[in-house]
Amino acid sequence: MELELETSWFLQCLHAYFCFFLIFTLITILPLLSLLFSLLPRPKLWCTCEICHTYLNMSWSKQFDNLCDWYTHLLKNSPGNTIHIHVLGNTITANPDNVEYMLKTRFENFPKGKPFSLILGDFLGRGIFNVDGDSWRLQKKMASLELGKHSIKSFAFEIINCEIKDRLIPLLSSFAASQKEQHRVLDLQDVFRRFSFDTICRFSFGLDPKCLELSLPMSKFATAFDLASKLSAERAMTAFPLVWKLKRALNLGSEKQLKKAIKIIHILAKEVIRQRRKMGFLTHNDLLSRFMCTINDETYLRDVVISFLLAGRDTVASGLTSLFWLLAKHPNVESEIRREADRVLGKNQELTSFGEMKELHYLQAAVYESMRLYPPIQFDSKFCVDDDILPDGSLLRRGTRVTYHPYAMGRIEEIWGPDCLEFKPERWLKDDGVFSPENPFKYPVFQAGFRVCLGKEIALLELKSVALSLLRRFQIQLATRPHPTLRFSPGLTATLSGGFPVLIREREVAPA
Repeated sequence: MELELETSWFLQCLHAYFCFFLIFTLITILPLLSLLFSLLPRPKLWCTCEICHTYLNMSWSKQFDNLCDWYTHLLKNSPGNTIHIHVLGNTITANPDNVEYMLKTRFENFPKGKPFSLILGDFLGRGIFNVDGDSWRLQKKMASLELGKHSIKSFAFEIINCEIKDRLIPLLSSFAASQKEQHRVLDLQDVFRRFSFDTICRFSFGLDPKCLELSLPMSKFATAFDLASKLSAERAMTAFPLVWKLKRALNLGSEKQLKKAIKIIHILAKEVIRQRRKMGFLTHNDLLSRFMCTINDETYLRDVVISFLLAGRDTVASGLTSLFWLLAKHPNVESEIRREADRVLGKNQELTSFGEMKELHYLQAAVYESMRLYPPIQFDSKFCVDDDILPDGSLLRRGTRVTYHPYAMGRIEEIWGPDCLEFKPERWLKDDGVFSPENPFKYPVFQAGFRVCLGKEIALLELKSVALSLLRRFQIQLATRPHPTLRFSPGLTATLSGGFPVLIREREVAPA
């Protein structure tokens, strides 16, 4: 009897607790839901059109390896090269006239926008890639003034070549030597990510993480950065933003992982700033020191650090990975790059200044052609402030997300001709062999208009320096049978799924 009374008392308490919990949950969660719905843009929550149905059930993956390839298929076959994903509230275009309209003609009507800033706000904060208006103008002005200086370019050239000679080449030589005894495969994508991480940290912050040492040490910062990039990109791809917002509010699942990753990034970014203050910044050439001379806000400087890393690490590594994948499949292009270098620099002669790089026109063409087919940033989104009409006649409602798609643009015949799918550096050369750039709105790999990439010249210097040094010293072959197309992992930049496994062998030094 006593046991039954205790059991009854326990059940009553449990019932009371459950009722209290339910009431508390309704009181706290319903206002939260209301707030989140008010923050949401207004895409259709459901749509029965074929494109939206295919997107939601992911049936596109039966035919295409990547979402970007499915988008390309749709854009190539759409009037005006523009499509609408209603469930995302997203208009996607591969039309150069539309790109120019967004990035130049009506620039003020197509900012990054609050929805985009919310998606990346936890990761990028108030960094240049995630802000509009005065904050963007201030960071652009400061960065453009510094990056345009001859002294900064010389400083970058010195760091890049030091990293190549002291770390990258010794690492690959070590693998090449060990490969004679055992069949060792190297993930070149991982190597390039380490290289670009070391380089951007030394160039931007004056600090050396030493990720490319022979032991290939793991970087807690780099690992957290990769995870934050991946999970932030997944936020942007979801058809139901309420899901990630609820998970974020309740600290669950992927949002809990993202929070932990960002906490690590913030701690280490603050340590970068602390170290720079400790070492002194008034007499140093790195970019962070120059920003610190005029900005005292620690959180703002932290966001600047993270933006520099995103710009200088992931994009360069992505560009190098796709370039070497294409060169491994096109040995004739690789041979022409080496022949040009021997002719311009002399056999077995090294670059001595970034000015010499301007004479390597074929190398420049190969790099541009690689990024035409595989841009490090496959798409970029803006948000329409007021109702508008794109040049191709597409109607845009206020609040619509508008995305231009460089990846798809590189595969459209109307833009690049019937050979658009071929890797053909010659398309960038005049009859006299001199490199000739294209309209930036036709080739928005570095963006275009007012938001054109400020670090473009430094990035090209890094890409070409690495390509030149490695191609003249090593034979790099694909370790596995090449797939017809590259397969990408989710992320803010194009990253190969499964890495980039290669075999490496040192070339015999040719007589001068």
